[in-house]
Amino acid sequence: MSFLERFYPDEWLPSAYAVDYQRLYDEGYRGVIYDIDNTLVEHGAPADERSVRLFAELREIGFSTCLLSNNRKQRVAGFASSVGSDFIYLANKPAVKNYVRACERMGIRTDQAVLIGDQLFTDVWGAKRAGIANILVQPLNPKEEIQIVLKRRLEWIVLRSFKKRMREMGRTEFPSGTFQTGGRSSRDRDAAGRPGRKKR
Repeated sequence: MSFLERFYPDEWLPSAYAVDYQRLYDEGYRGVIYDIDNTLVEHGAPADERSVRLFAELREIGFSTCLLSNNRKQRVAGFASSVGSDFIYLANKPAVKNYVRACERMGIRTDQAVLIGDQLFTDVWGAKRAGIANILVQPLNPKEEIQIVLKRRLEWIVLRSFKKRMREMGRTEFPSGTFQTGGRSSRDRDAAGRPGRKKR
């Protein structure tokens, strides 16, 4: 595995609202860990009708959820209350501890969880270190703080390599910059071509 490959997301999709959650449940996942800002809503925005509806749909499918944010309690707890989710604030992502704690909160194993977030070096990298499946999504608002903008430039180096590898594997690139996996989850065969974990 090359240095860049260790940062590859399992999937790269346009939005948290574009995920096929029923498919994830059918594959054996039982809990979804979410970043909040620029993943579910724009940075600092309150829960909106779309996010509230998403969490209601997840509960109907059978998922548990946990918000995992580096933000302060007031921000995270307020959002969690609006959508009806467990939460962990000041999570210190990408440190592994609170990814595992999120799974414990949901009463599931790490291999039954999937992380969805917009930042490669915090959300996704922490999930990978914890052994949790992950989906990188496009940030909802491209206007971000300078420190995040700088990280985005580094992310693009990894994602450019990821896109090249996907093309080599015959994946289909969409105009949004995402890839179709041809009906097979990228958790079953990651970007390096290794078989994924079996669900029990």
